[in-house]
Amino acid sequence: MSARASVIAFGAVSPLGEGEEAIDLTRVGVPAPVAIERDETMEADGFIRPFCARVSDDHLAPADDRADALLSVAVSGLLTDLAGTGVLEGRARVGLVVGTSSGGMRSAERYFAARQRAEEPSAALAGASTYFAPFVSARAALARSGMQIVRSLQIVNACAASTWALGVGLLWLRREAVDVVIAGGYDALGPFVAAGFESLRATASKPASPFRLGRDGMALGEGAALVALVREGEERGKPARFFVSGFGASTDAVHITAPDRTGGGLARAAKAALADSAVDLDDVGLVSAHATATPYNDAMESRAIRAALDDRAPVVHPMKAQVGHTLGAAGIIESLAAGLAVERGVAPAAAGEGEIDPDAPARLLEISQPFESGAALKLSAAFGGMNAALVLESPARKGRLGPRTSRRVYLKALESVRQADAAVVAAATGIEADKIRRIDDLSLLAATAVAALGKERIQGGGIVLGHSLATIDINERFYSRILARGPAAAEPRLFPPTSPNLMPGQIAILFELTGPSAATASGPGGGLDALALAAEIVAAGAAERMVACSMDLLGPASTDVLTRCFPDAADVGTGAAAALVEADPAGALCAIDIDAPGGGFGHLALARELARLTDKKA
Repeated sequence: MSARASVIAFGAVSPLGEGEEAIDLTRVGVPAPVAIERDETMEADGFIRPFCARVSDDHLAPADDRADALLSVAVSGLLTDLAGTGVLEGRARVGLVVGTSSGGMRSAERYFAARQRAEEPSAALAGASTYFAPFVSARAALARSGMQIVRSLQIVNACAASTWALGVGLLWLRREAVDVVIAGGYDALGPFVAAGFESLRATASKPASPFRLGRDGMALGEGAALVALVREGEERGKPARFFVSGFGASTDAVHITAPDRTGGGLARAAKAALADSAVDLDDVGLVSAHATATPYNDAMESRAIRAALDDRAPVVHPMKAQVGHTLGAAGIIESLAAGLAVERGVAPAAAGEGEIDPDAPARLLEISQPFESGAALKLSAAFGGMNAALVLESPARKGRLGPRTSRRVYLKALESVRQADAAVVAAATGIEADKIRRIDDLSLLAATAVAALGKERIQGGGIVLGHSLATIDINERFYSRILARGPAAAEPRLFPPTSPNLMPGQIAILFELTGPSAATASGPGGGLDALALAAEIVAAGAAERMVACSMDLLGPASTDVLTRCFPDAADVGTGAAAALVEADPAGALCAIDIDAPGGGFGHLALARELARLTDKKA
């Protein structure tokens, strides 16, 4: 059995178009098409840097939520491309894994506005404002098509979310947990996110020019894409378009919003992906770069590429300069573009103007041209110092055989807390309590539970943090200023904690965790997502130990959504639960069944599952 996954079908929509038009950059002899432009809506709303790339409304059916509309296009395109393949016949077990940065944020904007006007939001609007609402809608649409979805997961790792989604899909297929994986990502552009990035001075005053002198930031975009993956050799009806053959992830554990300027964290993820795929470095002719066109990120990424590829100089493709930063959709859209490039033997042109920055050297092409490359390396980075990398191979390349072994995973420790305690975190980390108190409330609550596990016990690992209602309360605080005074009033200190993946990143910094780190938000029982994904990573050998954590911190908005949409979760209150899982059975409390079903809400779902596993009371 091959260790590679075959991409056999896809559906996509981006500012460049729909279907292949959304991601195909393989026309030889032409410069890079660019969809970024000065945006009249953003200009009218008061944005100082009103550049973005939007999906044309011509591609979207009417919908209450724009993220739903974008994801629906990807679902429809995927189902059309799958027709006639036969891969879903015979009751195939399907796994669905999707990445996003903002989920139902466009609905949340309307929900927050209604609450600020002292109106009574409907239960439907409250439910649509969650991070998982579009994911749940897409899962239902795929199930209605006849898919037997046996496991599903939404990853909210911001800009690295759908790169992680493809990687998790690869792990599921290798472990034979499913027969088919539907993987991808989505995000819709709106004033909440745009104001946040502008407040951080991350957006550009002109169309983006990654790796070039004079670059001053990114433009935002939007889109959605889904692919169907099967194990190599199990394709039916259609050959593989390209292969996903390696996945790697790491955490900088340096800073919440700024990258590790050495490139060390991203290089570790890239090297892990390359080792996972076992491709020769000389065969990697293309790097699909994260390339936000911010001064520090591009320089960091150049250092990471050189370190991962031993100073080789592949063609670098910065797709965000063409379609904008599509956030949770970036990994999948950029992977599809890179996959088609290696399939067709065409190196894409790079958009942007100006001389190459000597501090951020990259081999950029003025026009697309033929090239011979067996593989591409996809890189992604996100808030919280979270890095992810994939290796994508040409369908002409012969894969290596041999099934991957899946290790048993054991529960080594579990803890739960009812409230945050800076003194507990300070004692565990050696950081002054006054500094600990400056971090956001959700991170502090989760860190209190993690601290109880013991810093020494979790060294060398990573963390998965499972959300239910996630950051909705701080989101409302952040957006209230924008509603009242416009985007210029956005508070830069409040924006980073609105991202659900900031919390595991903050914990990684506090406890010096440099392994794979992620955040999940698939539905009410978010804590069980964390346990399952942490165990999956250990089972695959991507880490020797992982922390799984979940927390709930009830505020005005979360309490309102809980009351309107989840009345059966009346016992949910503020608190956090954490567990340590390892491959080493010595001193284990019990083994973990990664595929066991679960239920419940929030951190209590995790606490009760841990209690059930160990026969203890939560």
